[in-house]
Order: sequence, then C-alpha cells, then structure tokens
Amino acid sequence: MNKQLLSEMENAVKETISDKKIGVAFSGGVDSTLLAKLVKDMGYGVHLLTIGFQDSHDINFAKEVNQLLNLEHSISEIDPEKFKEVSQKINQIIKSDNLSWNENSIAFHYVAGLAQKNGLKTVATANGIDELFCGYNSYREAIEKGEDEVTKMMDEKLKNEGEMMIAINKVTAEFDVKMVQPFLSPSFVDYSKTIPVSEKIHGLDDMQRKHPIRELAMDYGVPEVAAKKQKKALQYGSQIHKSLLKSRKTS
Repeated sequence: MNKQLLSEMENAVKETISDKKIGVAFSGGVDSTLLAKLVKDMGYGVHLLTIGFQDSHDINFAKEVNQLLNLEHSISEIDPEKFKEVSQKINQIIKSDNLSWNENSIAFHYVAGLAQKNGLKTVATANGIDELFCGYNSYREAIEKGEDEVTKMMDEKLKNEGEMMIAINKVTAEFDVKMVQPFLSPSFVDYSKTIPVSEKIHGLDDMQRKHPIRELAMDYGVPEVAAKKQKKALQYGSQIHKSLLKSRKTS
C-alpha cells in the first residue's frame, strides 16, 4: 500500500472537513468509494448521496457497490418533468454557458437537496482526483505529445475545477449545504504533483489510468468492482448530460 498517499488523503480530509456527520457524493466509482471508506475509517458519520434519472448507471452502480460497503445511503431520482425548469434556474445562478459547469451544478443542486432532506450541512466530494491522476480520457491524447503536455493540461483542469466548485457552492447555498473537496486542497495538490506522470497514465492506450489511486483502493479494501471501474463522469452516469442537451434542443 502507498502509505504516504493514504496519509496525505487523511490530512486533506482533516484540513477541510470539520463536521462529524457528513454526506459523500457517491457514484460507486473508485474515487467516491475510496473517499467514503476513508472518512468512515477516520471516524466520521457517513451518509452516501446518489442522484440520477431513474435506472441511470450511477444509481444502479452505487446500489451495487454499497451492498458491499453497507453504509447509510440515500438516492434521489431526478423528476424529468421539472428538469428543464431546474436547469434554467441553475444557469441563471452560475451565469455561465459552459456545458460542463451547468451539468455539474445541476447534479450538485440535486445532491444538496438530498443532503438537506437528511439533515446534512456538509457534503464531501472526490473532485480533484481525476485532474491530479489523469482520470479523464483527454489525458490519453496529451500523453502522446509528452509529459509536459499532461502537466499543462493538469494545471488547466485544476484551475477550472476550483472555479467551478465556487459556482457550485453558490447553487448549493440555497439548501444551506456546503460542498467540500479535500483532494483540491493546496497541500494535497502539491503532494500529488510529486508523483510521476508515468505512474498515473501508461500511454495512449491506457483506458483505466489513475493507477496509484486504484492500487491504493485495492490495498485499502475498496470493493474490486469499484476500484477497477473505468471513469464515467457524473453528468454521464446520472444521465444529466443527455437530458440537458435534449432540453436545450426543445427550448
């Protein structure tokens, strides 16, 4: 087990989360499952929060993984009839036409609503892992051009993610819920950048990526089905991306 990576993750959690009972935005993927197990083992009360359209990938997969974790788990199915109205409201709040920002803000609007229903003030997310450990598919194209291109992309994605989370917290403020991202904390970002790019992504054909995270997850007892699962972004797994594009076409 990479004990230093685990220790840095624990420190990042301690630095950013003060509430003892927290929600965890949970899709069942390696990042959110590792975060959920980590905070539970650190003594936090953990309540998993999953959102998506009925029968969406994230809802089904999160249920499957939590059968192995056995943590408190709430699920919110998005009402298709109200989705367009919600998406337009979110767009007015964040004042951005960036599709990814809108999709993520919509998703966390539903997560925050679910948190409020369950009496939670703080929700932890695993944002930052994909940026720092080459989780996105676009890193495969970057690595073909060399490690400098990967590092440049990483910095751009981290900047975007930090700015997007500020916008997201404007959305979740309606529910008096704060989203926290331990893995975007400056100390964790600095540590993660010391891990060689070659350990994170093995080349153009590397479909899994994030190898240090996956290896830690396996050693730490994260269910294999989650630890080895390929990346599926929140907006796709929840079907928000598909629904938002559809609603914009009918505007």
